[in-house]
Amino acid sequence: MNLNKVILVGRLTQNPEIRTTPSGQTICNFGLATNRVWIDRETNQKQEKTEFHNIVLWRRLADIASQYLKKGDLVLIEGRIETRSWQDTTGSKKYRTEIIAENIQLGPKNTNSAKLSPQKPPLREQNEKEDIPIIEENNSLPPENVPINVPITETHIKEEKEEEEEEIDVKDIPF
Repeated sequence: MNLNKVILVGRLTQNPEIRTTPSGQTICNFGLATNRVWIDRETNQKQEKTEFHNIVLWRRLADIASQYLKKGDLVLIEGRIETRSWQDTTGSKKYRTEIIAENIQLGPKNTNSAKLSPQKPPLREQNEKEDIPIIEENNSLPPENVPINVPITETHIKEEKEEEEEEIDVKDIPF
């Protein structure tokens, strides 16, 4: 059995760049930075290393990323590693390793730049109330009656159509 699975949590190093292929498919690219922090055993000093990743999103995920993400935003990417190669104009062979996203989860909204006004609740209360949706490649945004942190499946979409009139009580949802 083989497995090619990547899960990254990091910040965008640039705004998403969206374009459309000649066949009409939407594609989005951006850079993602992840940090690793550890204590050096010899010097007892805190060390930090940053890795930079090339992220590629297709179709609906590309649309969502271009609409909701910007440089500096926190995001969770789940996908696979692919390395592609091509020849440049001078004839040299070039390689690029990318993460092809299959699922994304948007991080909390960046509130560092916004000043809190007296009408707004403290930042801690805002973050406790904020739900972060999980968005999968083959699905659209969550239906209103599905808990926001549960990945959407075809079953959810089918149930929503069947039970449009029936209201779901949060107490009935097993978590």
